[in-house]
Amino acid sequence: MAMDARETTGTAGPMPVVASRLRGHGKVGRLRAALRIAAFCLILLASMFAGGFGWFANKVGHMTTPADPAKADAIIVLTGGQSRLDAAMDLLASGKGERLLISGVHPSASRRQLQVATGGDKRLFSCCVDIDRAALDTIGNAEESAKWVESHAYGTVILVTNNYHMPRSLLEMGRLLHGAKLEPYPVVNSNLDNGNWLIKPRALRVLFTEYTKYLLALARGIVPVKPTPDGIALAETAAGG
Repeated sequence: MAMDARETTGTAGPMPVVASRLRGHGKVGRLRAALRIAAFCLILLASMFAGGFGWFANKVGHMTTPADPAKADAIIVLTGGQSRLDAAMDLLASGKGERLLISGVHPSASRRQLQVATGGDKRLFSCCVDIDRAALDTIGNAEESAKWVESHAYGTVILVTNNYHMPRSLLEMGRLLHGAKLEPYPVVNSNLDNGNWLIKPRALRVLFTEYTKYLLALARGIVPVKPTPDGIALAETAAGG
């Protein structure tokens, strides 16, 4: 009986240590598994981001300026370059739209300065060009453009902006211009077709920046965007008139 007691005491002593080691190994194993899953998710997200960027750059690179766009009710140009304004004024002068909205004009710029800068006909500029000075970014462009379109009850609108800016502009505009059809008129300043953007550092930087903004705009789409009170009021006024 005494021997049994000693044997029992001798074998029972190490058991807590063994159990503790097993628990330690289990924690390490779970940590390693979690790290492997996290690494896999990061690689997957990075691959999706890179693939999406390739799609975006290819889409922008294949955009071309329409040679003879169909006539629309109106034209909207988003400021950001002289070539955009020139293209919009040429469309207006050729009768492709009844009126032109220049959205995102700096508050200090006068109508006369804009007319001189674009080289547009003074009479045409006076009668058929509206200026938006409230918009500070693409979201603001969409909001102010929606008010303008609703106030005039336009059904089709030609949207003028650079090719790299067009996807995000269409996305933001499409959320607010529910009753109007947008016709893109991309202005192409640099040939990015056939992967040329890969060998042009400046173009690559612009495309990457615009792609990240486009993703953020997509993410914003999770939250419903409603027309502003001013836009609704303008729409009601137009309908009543």
